[in-house]
Formats: sequence, structure tokens, C-alpha cells
Amino acid sequence: MNFFSLFKRNLIYKFKKKISIDNDNIKINSLDGLFYHYGSDKADIFKQKENKGHGYSKFYKQKLEKLKNQKINILEIGSYAGASAAAFVKYLPESNIFCFDINISNFKYKSKKIHVFGLDINNQNKTLKTINKIADQYKIEEFDIIIDDGSHNLSDILIAFKFFFKYLKNEGLYVIEDFKHPNYYRYNRNIDHILIDKLFKNLENKNTFNSNLFTKNEQLELMEMIDKIEVYKGNLNDSDISFITKS
Repeated sequence: MNFFSLFKRNLIYKFKKKISIDNDNIKINSLDGLFYHYGSDKADIFKQKENKGHGYSKFYKQKLEKLKNQKINILEIGSYAGASAAAFVKYLPESNIFCFDINISNFKYKSKKIHVFGLDINNQNKTLKTINKIADQYKIEEFDIIIDDGSHNLSDILIAFKFFFKYLKNEGLYVIEDFKHPNYYRYNRNIDHILIDKLFKNLENKNTFNSNLFTKNEQLELMEMIDKIEVYKGNLNDSDISFITKS
């Protein structure tokens, strides 16, 4: 992503009219209902197309129910229009969510609890500056939950996991949505990288593997940091979601 394209998108976001959700007084208690209301494809039914969504609500509910009244910080990689961010801050009223996206011109919701940053996470210098800015401005150095719902390209998923996992709190959740997408769509597959499901299997079994991205020492460090990996199947062929708990 070149500088001028990113600058233009960020400028559009800055001046576009956005929908405030802080005082909308909706009477929806279920997470799936909130996903549907705001237009997230995480819902069982995707509102924009009125057909099946990924159906991730029940898995998130299982993980988030105990956090409903806790002050937590969420980092979402790939927020698009902000539908899931809006749903999360309504479902978790004490939460703050930080949204990283390469094209925030699509983002249409606003809230005191939603903080939006337009950046390409593959530019790790810029990403690190943004992480440091969040630490300075909001006094947040680690996140309770990190969600990767970004490009779904294999290399991007792996690079994000390697970079962001260290910013997850102990006992926090790192979520990767649609992680088998590269398996199904070959144009997304980089044969130089290990597929995500195989990565999980190796990490769980504490088997090192050949990789041009993860050194052997980095693999061993990840194995020590990971408590468990849970994988669930949603509604669609490419609806695969993982919850990785940090030790």
C-alpha cells in the first residue's frame, strides 16, 4: 500500500459522517443479534445479503460471557465498516476496542470506546509506532483479546501472529478468523509458508518445523507461551475460527 493511497483513505475517514452508537439505546442483548444489527458477517445471518453468515457468535459468546462486566481492551485487525467493533462494545460495555485497517474509509460507526487507525500492518515500523502511541495515550501496553479478521492471506496471518502475539496479556485470547481461507483459495496460498492448521498442530505437539518466517527459537518461545488452541467450524465452507489462549 503506497503512502498516498493510505493517506487518501485516512482523509476520507476523518471527514465522513459516521453513525454514533453511544446513545442509540438499542434493546438487543444477544451477541448474535448485535452482529446482525450492525451488519457483521460474524452473525448467523449476514444482514447485507440476508443469507448465512459465518456463525461465529456462539463461539465468541462462550469465550466472552465471563468478561461482560470487566474492563478489557480489544485489538481488531481488519475492521472494515466497524460492524463487529460496534457489536463488541455494546456486548462488553466496559471494553475499549482498537481497530487497525488498511482502508478505514469504509468505517461508518463511532464511539468513545472505538479507536480507529488506518495502517498497513505489514509496515511493521508504522505498526510499532501505533502500538507505542496507544501505550502513551491510553496507557495500554497489552490487550486482553486480539482478533485477526484481516486479509486472510496466509503470509499476512502468519506475520500478524508472529508480531502481535507478544502484545497479548497472559491468559488472553488471540483469535484468527477464516484461518483455512488459504487452504480453499489457492491464489491466497504461499507455498513457502506453513498452513495455519498445520502450524497449530505443530505448536500443540511441540514439534519444530521448517519455516522461512519463524526461527526455531521463535517456535520454541511460542510453544512456551501458548496454553491451548481451540478450533471451531462455523456455517460456511471457509468459516473456521481459532481461539489461542496465552499461558
